[in-house]
Parts: sequence; structure tokens; C-alpha cells
Amino acid sequence: MTPVILASSSPTRLALLLAAGLHVHAMSPRVDEPALRASLDAERISPRDMADALAEAKAQKIGLRNAEALVLGCDQVLEFKGQALAKPESPAALEEQLRQLRGQSHKLHSAGVIHQDGRPVWRAVTTAELWMRNLPDDAITAYVSRNWAAVQGCVGGYRIEGEGIRLFHRIEGDHFTILGLPLLPLLNFLHDRKELP
Repeated sequence: MTPVILASSSPTRLALLLAAGLHVHAMSPRVDEPALRASLDAERISPRDMADALAEAKAQKIGLRNAEALVLGCDQVLEFKGQALAKPESPAALEEQLRQLRGQSHKLHSAGVIHQDGRPVWRAVTTAELWMRNLPDDAITAYVSRNWAAVQGCVGGYRIEGEGIRLFHRIEGDHFTILGLPLLPLLNFLHDRKELP
């Protein structure tokens, strides 16, 4: 079987792939994501296409040094009212973002791109839509206070596998998309290539 490399430092994505029975190891791509996002923003790229472009950049960075492997780059972008929101950088920024999102829906676009032999050979973007409860300010402040350490690297500032699920009253889309990986399309691709037993 062809070696599979996850071009990511995300422990969640790695755990999902290992749980699905893939033989994979992770390498951090060290992409200047804020600069790349700023460039894509300047080009008015949609949030969905931004997720795809960021995933491809990560796959390419590792893929250029590991041409024979299947290198999987991933990214997730939160879309709210047609705009891509960045990861909150502080508890205060997270509180402000959650106040924006409360009582409304937003989308999570999770992209995956596989790079091999110097080019992309597969890509997928899956989307989930989440409806947040209309939470009062004190509930948001208390949530952030309890959870900041666990969610500071999360694009939405929540983990639905933890207390973050209580922020929502409705979700459409699969669990893996919300966790940042288009896992089912990826597994279909690997099955079709006979890379899985």
C-alpha cells in the first residue's frame, strides 16, 4: 500500500484516520496560513474555495518532499453571512465571535486534498450547517471561561464532542465535517484505488 501522510498537526484529524484503520503518520506543513488567508481574502475567494486552497497548500508543501506518498492536506473554514471568520486569538475575541453567531446559522467547510507525484490527485469539500442557540451574554462569558484552553485552536471556538454541543439547537451535516475532515469521500477514494484492505 502507498504510504499516507497527514500534512497537519491536528490530533483530531490524525485520531479519526487511525480509528478508521489507516496506516498514516503526521507531518506539520509549516504553511504561513494567516498570510495565505489574507491573500485569498484579497482575491475575494469564497470561504468554501478558501478551505480547498489552504488544504492544497498544505498537501503540496509536504508532497514536494514525499512525492511517492499520498499526502493529505486539510483545512476548515467557518462561513458566516458569506464571510470567512478567522480563529479567535483571545477569550475576548471568542466571546465577540459567539455573540455574532448566536441565534443564527453558520457553515463549516472542511476540505481535503491529496497530493502525489507533484500534483493533486483527489480533493473534496464537505459542508455542515449549525444553528446556535440565542445565548445571553453571561452564558457566553461563562462558556468561554470554562472552555478557552480546550477550544482556542478551533475555528468556531467550540468542540461538539464536548460542552460545545450545548451551544446548538440544530446541526445539518456529518460529524466528520464538523471535526474538520471529509472522511467519507476520502475513504471512498482510497477504496477505489485499492489502498485499503
